[in-house]
Amino acid sequence: MFKGSLPALVTPFKDGQVDTDALKKLVNWHVAQGSHGLVPVGTTGESPTLTHTEHDAVVACVVEAAAGRIPVIAGAGSNNTIETVRLVKAAKAAGADAALVVTPYYNKPTQAGLIAHFSAAADCGLPIIIYNIPGRSAVDMTPETMGELAKLDMIVGVKDATGDLSRVPKQRMTCGTDFLQLSGEDATALGFNAHGGCGCISVTANVAPKLCAEFQESTLAGEYDKALTQLDRLMPLHEAIFTEPGVAGAKYGMSLLGLCNEDVRSPLTGLSDGTKEKMRAAMVHAGLLN
Repeated sequence: MFKGSLPALVTPFKDGQVDTDALKKLVNWHVAQGSHGLVPVGTTGESPTLTHTEHDAVVACVVEAAAGRIPVIAGAGSNNTIETVRLVKAAKAAGADAALVVTPYYNKPTQAGLIAHFSAAADCGLPIIIYNIPGRSAVDMTPETMGELAKLDMIVGVKDATGDLSRVPKQRMTCGTDFLQLSGEDATALGFNAHGGCGCISVTANVAPKLCAEFQESTLAGEYDKALTQLDRLMPLHEAIFTEPGVAGAKYGMSLLGLCNEDVRSPLTGLSDGTKEKMRAAMVHAGLLN
């Protein structure tokens, strides 16, 4: 159910508030562009700076706008298990197809703590995608721990942002070949799928959804020569977007396409002039701008 190009959807703002009209238009645009699903209110959706009310409202808005045309995996992560459970339950009530739950950041739980945290999320009755990103959360879920969690019916996959392509076959060993493995890193998504992955929760797909979807379809069809050509077009954009925080890069690129403005919430700031020039050049290289 969850495969291919899954944009880590930005949350558009206007005058400091969530721009619901722009959000609905983005959902329809992604459907038309061929995105295979949407992941609102993850880090790229600026979940750390959304209020709880805004978080729930964004999920509900995206689910309603998607209207079953493509699946919605709602961000539901927190370093507080009680809050995570609340977010997962809210996503389920809104009609999301799954929840993306990050490993608890800052408080650095043990592997036993990770099992307890994700087991509580799974008890809510909504499919759970584990989000393993040790570079930001300061804790790494081992393949062995993931294998234990994969035994639970509601733990269905992982967004792996370790950058370690050997994790894919290791997790196939511990979690089984039906466990969904989604890349959390655009630049290595081709190798990730070649190792057994089935898609990417992508920041770049906010700016280049059609090309990212076509790239994913090529890899999943085993057409790696074609995928390499597509990656050649995308790679400068991957690098440009992550020169500064990815959501700022993505929103600036989207502003050039007339999709939303480039506003981000503090402590993030808009791009420097040099990075803006890099973004524009990368978008021209990808064929997104003239």
